[in-house]
Amino acid sequence: MLARVETIALEGIAARPVEVEVDASVGMPGLHIVGLPEGAVREAKDRVTAAVGNAGIRLPKRRVTVNLAPADLPKAGSAYDLPIALGLLVALGKLPAEGLKGRLFLGELALDGRIKPVPGVLPAAILARRSGFRELIIPAENGLEASLAPGIAVVTPATLTDLVWHLLGERPLAPLAEADWRQWLDGERPSGGDLADVKGQEHAKRALEIVAAGGHNLLMSGPPGSGKTMLARCLPGILPHLSLDESLEVTAVHSVAGKLPSGRPLVGSRPFRAPHHTASHVALIGGGSFPRPGEVSLAHRGILFLDEIPEFGRTALEVLREPLESGDVVISRAARSIRFPARFQLVAACNPCPCGHQGDPSRVCRCSPVQVSRYRSRLSGPLLDRIDLHVEVPPVPSEVLVGLPKGESSGSVRGRVEGARERQGLRQGPGLLNANLDGGDLAAHAGLSVEGRELMLEAGRRLGFSARTHHRVIRVARTVADLAGSEVIDTDHLAEAVQFRVGGRFQ
Repeated sequence: MLARVETIALEGIAARPVEVEVDASVGMPGLHIVGLPEGAVREAKDRVTAAVGNAGIRLPKRRVTVNLAPADLPKAGSAYDLPIALGLLVALGKLPAEGLKGRLFLGELALDGRIKPVPGVLPAAILARRSGFRELIIPAENGLEASLAPGIAVVTPATLTDLVWHLLGERPLAPLAEADWRQWLDGERPSGGDLADVKGQEHAKRALEIVAAGGHNLLMSGPPGSGKTMLARCLPGILPHLSLDESLEVTAVHSVAGKLPSGRPLVGSRPFRAPHHTASHVALIGGGSFPRPGEVSLAHRGILFLDEIPEFGRTALEVLREPLESGDVVISRAARSIRFPARFQLVAACNPCPCGHQGDPSRVCRCSPVQVSRYRSRLSGPLLDRIDLHVEVPPVPSEVLVGLPKGESSGSVRGRVEGARERQGLRQGPGLLNANLDGGDLAAHAGLSVEGRELMLEAGRRLGFSARTHHRVIRVARTVADLAGSEVIDTDHLAEAVQFRVGGRFQ
């Protein structure tokens, strides 16, 4: 007898439908899985047979073939356990085929028949809703995540036995109520520090405000202990809160990566990812034989903070160049390409020299010019060209740390940032920030006056701006004008943008 069960395969952060075909025939007893399964899928036969047996169902000795169609789509993970088990029960006559129609299944099976959580449930719920399934059957731990997708009944059996009774109609399980996404979106706030706790560093705080308002990238250079990391961790607190669409995008990435925190199905605050400098290029960009999101995708709609950026491997840094421009990552394999979103803001920090004390009035730098040059050359020109603001963060004197009162709070700065982003949305359309203006949009929304063009011409001649640098300076000037409430880019706005481009010590 042939049985068919519907499930999904993950391709990037999207779910693709997969049909699990199970055929039981006379022959040498055994269970064989075909259709490009990876290791965890091939091992499903042992988990499935043990779970079915421990559920009290005796399996006749048959030759069972499981085909995962389409056969040219690679299948990874343990979510195929549940559909394979149900197909096996139908093929062996233990369960009627009508009970599977209109239902989408995924879940891992424990040996005792418990249904365990799996990644990628939110994309599966979205696919189930769009494809017209009447019911999505998933592990209980994934229930809240799936209920974020309206219009689909979500059923969460605890064990394989509970599910069999539900499909037979003898002990039906009630579907979950649709989740109120507002409680998750509004109830989560950034965990970083507050700008009011940062003493001094007004120039760097201004840079953070511009970065937050326009979606720009930032490089901070300064000696150890000057506050670079503290400033970076304050940035999420002045960024606007995620919209529902942005939150669902971020949640889908974290769901596919298996990074959703327990009990919180929706990512409600902007991600802040800070990988160690020993991270490989695969860890940053994503990949593997069955590609998974890397740090740049986990930072989607948020911040990727690279502390001590010159200590990262050269290959790891160079792979950042493309996502910084395009906002996504394409991981190519022999037969396919996987795309992950990666619209993040890069915030990097470094010392001015290997010992860290160049320019520090209280410490003596012992680095030779050759050592300093070698240290700074670890960041390539093309990568530095893609960073909009270069800021020097000097050490803060003790009298400032002791005597200066608290400064402006993150909430107050966030109000100005939200106002600037609102002006960008009205002028350029929803979601198009100044940092992403290009081509005709840049000319239409960031045009320069005669005086502005003369200033940019002179700055380009003296400072050797590339074409990319020229455009990035104009984008930053557009953001400075938005923070000032001006629709016109004045020479003062351009001058500040040029200053932030060349003011850093790490050049």
